[in-house]
This record gives sequence, structure tokens and C-alpha cells, in this order.
Amino acid sequence: MTMKIGYARVSTQDQDLALQLDALKAADCGKIYKEKMTGSTRERPELQRLLDQLREGDIVVIWKLDRLARSLKDLVNLVNEIQEKGGALHSLNDQIDTTTPHGKFTFHVFAALAEFERDIIRERTKAGLAAARARGRVGGRPRGLSKKAQHTAIIAAKLYEERELTVKEICEQLSISRGTFYNYLRFRGVSIAAPRRPISAADQRP
Repeated sequence: MTMKIGYARVSTQDQDLALQLDALKAADCGKIYKEKMTGSTRERPELQRLLDQLREGDIVVIWKLDRLARSLKDLVNLVNEIQEKGGALHSLNDQIDTTTPHGKFTFHVFAALAEFERDIIRERTKAGLAAARARGRVGGRPRGLSKKAQHTAIIAAKLYEERELTVKEICEQLSISRGTFYNYLRFRGVSIAAPRRPISAADQRP
């Protein structure tokens, strides 16, 4: 049976949880975990208790995304953990619900941004090393995709691997051609299989 589980957090002991609690109760949360402390995501005992007790079909409800995570990377990791347990996330103020196709798509965008952020850090590190080897060299456009195209390629690859949308639907969502879509998959190193259809509920039956 699906259960809505609320999570409320404030950064200091002096802040009030009332606003969040009222919103979570109005959202019909059967249980609410309350946290009043600072620190990183993994230092929150109530959040960890919630994750440990999460069951398949449960929906974690929060007031805003920043109540759950302090960085995009932490948010993506936490939502992945929730989904691996068979649960979902609903953020009331951000209108994000991963039980819906739109909510899943939005989360894919967040995941892509987090990966893109990591890629930028790696790229800057490589650039620093390359600068020593190419001292005085100016100009020359880097090979490969533009920053925007790399971002879109990450999303395209994730949607393709999810198998919930057809290639045509993914192209329409991202406003790209089929040829560009397959170029993005090759850029991301994704193995391109024969034409597929989305996984249906019938396919998942034992």
C-alpha cells in the first residue's frame, strides 16, 4: 500500500518547522520525519531513518527541494536512492513529482546538470594540465559538442537507457532530429540497439 512520508528540516534549532509541517499534513502524509540540525545530508539521522524504512511504493514528500539536499549532486544521489528502493519524490513548492512522466523528465534534467557540473570540473582540471604543455598557444575550437549540446546529450542518453519513451518521443521532448539524437548517443558511448518500443507494464510481469 502506497504511503506518503513527509520530511521537514530547518537549519538551526531556533527556526520553526510549523510552515513545513502544515503543508505536509495538508498533503496527507501518514508519517513525518522532523530534523533540526545543520550539517551535510549524511549527518541527518532522521533522513537516514526515513531512507532505511522506505518501502516500495512509498512517496517521500518535502516542502521544497532545498529541505532535502544542499547541492544538486546530493539531490540526485538521494532521489536515486529513493527510486532504487521503489519509492518516489514529491516536492510541493517545486511541483516535482517523480511518479509522473513530467516529474521523471525534470529529474533527468537535474541528473544531467549534476553530471554536466562534474564534467566541467574534470575539463578544467585537464585544461590546467594542458596549459603547461601548450604554453603560448592561442585559439582553436575544441573538438566535439558545444556545452549546450553536451548537456542535451546527457539527457538524451539517460532517457534512451530508461526505455520509457520511444526515440521519436525523446526527439520531440528535446527538440532534436533523429540523426542528432543518435550522434548524441555515440558521443556518450551508449550502445545503440535495434529499434525498440517502451517497456510496458505487461513486459514487467513475471
